[in-house]
Amino acid sequence: MLTTILISVVIVAVAVLLLGVKVFFVKGGKFPGLHISGNKEMQKKGITCAVSTDARDRARKTLDDVVKQNQIK
Repeated sequence: MLTTILISVVIVAVAVLLLGVKVFFVKGGKFPGLHISGNKEMQKKGITCAVSTDARDRARKTLDDVVKQNQIK
């Protein structure tokens, strides 16, 4: 039981170390941005996050569109 826990802790420690090589060993290193708005490749392809897309689409609606959408049939 103790050996299993020890092996698990060592594996997790090695994984964290390998994932953080750039952060730990490169001067000024940092984890890459995971949000779509901060990813240059996604921006080049015109892909945006759902929250930004929704906000943009809501801003485009006219008063007439909102009235038509809310009318009771």
